[in-house]
Amino acid sequence: MNNLMQSVTENLVFVLEFLGIVALMFAIAYGAEKLAKKKNGDTERVLSTRKIAVIGVFSAIAFILMLLEFPVPFAPVFYELDFSEIPVLIGTFAFGPVAGVMIEFCKIFLKLIFKGTTTAFVGDLANFVIGCSFILPASIIYLNKKKKGTAIVGSVTGTLCMTVFGTAFNAIYLLPKFAQLYGMPLDEIIAMGTAINPAIQNVATLVIFAVAPLNILKGGSVSLVTMLVYKKLSPILKEGHKTVAVGKTA
Repeated sequence: MNNLMQSVTENLVFVLEFLGIVALMFAIAYGAEKLAKKKNGDTERVLSTRKIAVIGVFSAIAFILMLLEFPVPFAPVFYELDFSEIPVLIGTFAFGPVAGVMIEFCKIFLKLIFKGTTTAFVGDLANFVIGCSFILPASIIYLNKKKKGTAIVGSVTGTLCMTVFGTAFNAIYLLPKFAQLYGMPLDEIIAMGTAINPAIQNVATLVIFAVAPLNILKGGSVSLVTMLVYKKLSPILKEGHKTVAVGKTA
């Protein structure tokens, strides 16, 4: 009975931590967007009805892409590559950091509803937070000067931030928390990495040789695809948004 209560308490605390981190991501996105709008003299609302509708569409696409996971040869099976950040980054560039964080959150929410969790919510938190560490720097840079060159700089910066933050966050928080909540000793997790790469001997080498390359691969591929398709999608998204804005003004 005591073990059950302890497990419930630990999971409840983790869920509260999860929600706190979600709130923090929203606060950072909202503050950055409001500051940029004030600087540029933009009086448009952070969220409009049309924005919310598009966020829903992009969230659904991101959720579907999240289900298509691919194993990578240099990491244990619980680290997989997906391309759900493509619609998130496109939506973020089009409508700002708040929209990006909302798409990221709704994607995870849909996944939990339809598929549940196999990692005691740790993998879901990782996907959300590390995804935000990618889209927030990229979108904040792009928000202040909306040009192709700035989008490229933002995407590269986002990839670097995601790699550094994701690597550190896995080592310091996610892996120990996963071991605690899932009931798998860290030694067993590290052994799974050692079986793939003998250089992996501890948590530090696990994140350096598995997590960091995965984040670089994901950030680079997502950025490349976004750069290829955003220019074609941007006029459609922005034109529809301008039409609605003009209609409201009239």
